[in-house]
Amino acid sequence: MFGILKRGGRVYTTMLPNVSRNTLVPIINTKVTLDSVVYTDGYFAYDNLDVSGFRHRRINHQQHYADRQGNHINGIENFWNQAKRHLRKYNGIPKHHFHLFLKECEWRFNYGSPAKLFSTLKSWIKLANK
Repeated sequence: MFGILKRGGRVYTTMLPNVSRNTLVPIINTKVTLDSVVYTDGYFAYDNLDVSGFRHRRINHQQHYADRQGNHINGIENFWNQAKRHLRKYNGIPKHHFHLFLKECEWRFNYGSPAKLFSTLKSWIKLANK
C-alpha cells in the first residue's frame, strides 16, 4: 500500500506490487506538482526526491515526529490510523478485495463526516438517475 496526502487536502492510496524507488517515484511524479514541498519519513526509496524537482523534507521518526519548522507527516499517519481502525472491524479481508476496502477508507477520509458522506452518495445517485 502507498498513500499521498496533500496537506489540508485529499489523500490518494493505491496497492503496489512493491515499494521500490522505481515503483514509488513515478506515482509521486504524477500526483505531486513540481516545486512542491514533499515530506517523507526516512525510507530509502525517497532518496532521489532530493534531486527530482521537489523540495524534500525528511522526518526521522527515531529522533522525533515533528520539528519546530512544521516538518511532519502526521496527516498521512492519521489517515493510516483511521483506515486501520475502520478495517479492523471486518476481522480479515480477502486479499483480492482489499483494494476496494482501501479505496472506501480513502473516500471516507476525503469526504468527511457520515452526514457529508450520505449527502454525497445521494447527489451521485441523483446524477446517475438523470
